[in-house]
Amino acid sequence: MKQVLMENLPNTEKKVLIVGNGGREHALAWKIAQSPQVKTVYVAPGNAGTAIDAINVPIASNNKAEIIQFCQQQAIDLVVIGPEDPLVEGMVDDLKAVKIRAFGPSAAAAELEGSKVFCKDLLRNANIPTADYQTFRSADEASRFIKDRYPESGQEVPVVIKADGLAAGKGVIVCSTRGEALDAIHRVAGAKEFGQAGDRLIVEERLTGPEASILAITDGSTIIPLPAAQDHKPAFDGDQGPNTGGMGAYSPTPMVDEEMLAKVERDILVPVVHAMKRARRPFRGVLYAGLMLTAAGPKVLEFNVRFGDPECQPLLMRLQTDLMDLLEAVVDGRLNEVEPPRWDPRPSVCVVMASEGYPDAYAKGRVVSGLERAAEISDVKVFHAGTQLVEGTVQTDGGRVLGVTAVGNSISAAKLQAYRAVKEIRWPGAWCRKDISDKALLRAPPDSLPE
Repeated sequence: MKQVLMENLPNTEKKVLIVGNGGREHALAWKIAQSPQVKTVYVAPGNAGTAIDAINVPIASNNKAEIIQFCQQQAIDLVVIGPEDPLVEGMVDDLKAVKIRAFGPSAAAAELEGSKVFCKDLLRNANIPTADYQTFRSADEASRFIKDRYPESGQEVPVVIKADGLAAGKGVIVCSTRGEALDAIHRVAGAKEFGQAGDRLIVEERLTGPEASILAITDGSTIIPLPAAQDHKPAFDGDQGPNTGGMGAYSPTPMVDEEMLAKVERDILVPVVHAMKRARRPFRGVLYAGLMLTAAGPKVLEFNVRFGDPECQPLLMRLQTDLMDLLEAVVDGRLNEVEPPRWDPRPSVCVVMASEGYPDAYAKGRVVSGLERAAEISDVKVFHAGTQLVEGTVQTDGGRVLGVTAVGNSISAAKLQAYRAVKEIRWPGAWCRKDISDKALLRAPPDSLPE
C-alpha cells in the first residue's frame, strides 16, 4: 500500500478573517465559507448577513492593532481585506511585517486608488488610454482654468471634477455647464465637502459611451481577468441623479465581448501591472478598471485596488472555482500554477436596496422584514451591506442596505428573480432603482445566454 505523507494532505482546517462590513465582504464570506479547505470564516466587524454565513468579530476595519492581535490569537491563515481605506493605510504591510498572510496590495500599490493624481500620472506616463486632465492644488487655480478655457457663461463645459483622495465613491462630479463646473470645484476644493480628499483635484474631459467594470486578479506577474460587469453609479433610473457607491450591477455585460476583453488586457491591464513594477510598487490583489467604452476604444476612468461593491456580488454568484485557491495563489506569487476560474454560464443581477435620503443624509435603525421570504426564492442570495443585528432583529445601519442578487438563464430572467426578491423585503423608506441591467437588454436578445 502506498504510504500517504501527512504534509501532502490538503489543509482543511484553515481560518480566514475578512476585514469590512459591506455587501462585498458578505459575498466574500459566503463564497470562502463554501471552500472545503476552510474551517472558520470571521468578519471584522461584519453585519447582520455575515453573522449568518460567518462569525462576526467586533473590531473596526481600520483598527490594525486589534486585527493583528486577533489574527495572532486565533492563528488566522489568511486575511482578506475588502474596503479601500485599510489597504491605502497599509494594513497588508503591517500584517506581512508580523508574518500574517494577507490578500491585497501594499500601501504603495494601493495609491493607484488612493490618489487619482497618482493614477492619472501613471496612466499618462505608461501611454494607457484615459481622458485628458489637469491637476490643481486650489479652488482658485481650477476656477481660473475653467474661466479661461470656457469664457462664455452659457458655454457647454463637458468636464468631470474629481477629488484626489478617497471619498467613498462620491468625490466625482460630472458637469455640463460652466456654473456646474465652478460649483463642483468649490464643493471639492473650497468647501472641502469630501475632506482632505479635496486637497488636490482633477479637471478631466468628460468621456461619452457606456461604462464597464473589468476586474482582474494578479500576483504582479500573472493576470487573470474576470468576466466583465456593469455598475450603475447614478442614484435614479435612467442614470439620473447624484453619483453613489453603486445602485446595482450585473455580469457578464454584452458591452464587452471576448475581443474587447483581450484588448483591455493587452492595452490596459498588462501595461498597468508593468508600470507599477517599474515604479517599485509591485501590485498583488484585485485590479479593478473602471472603463468608458468610447468610440475610440476603451479608456480608463479610474482604478480601484479591491473587489468592487456591488460588482463583487454578481461575480461571486457565478464563480464555480474555489475562491481560496485563487486568493492564496496571489498571496504566494504562484497564480501561474492555478487552473483558469470556472464560471456559471448564467448571468447574474444585483439590485441594491437603499435607505431613504441616500446618498445624502439617511436614518438608521429601521427594522427590515421579509428577508426569510426573499431567501426562499430560487437562485437568489440577499447580501447584507448596511445592516446590524439588534436584539435579534435586522435593522438598517447604512445608506446601501442590501444587495439582492440572482442568477437566471438570461439577463432578463435574472433581473426578474432579483426584483421578485426585492418585493418581499420592506422597511420604512426602502427604495431601489428599477432598471438594473436594462442596458444589457438593449444590446442583446433578452433570452439569449451570453457566450
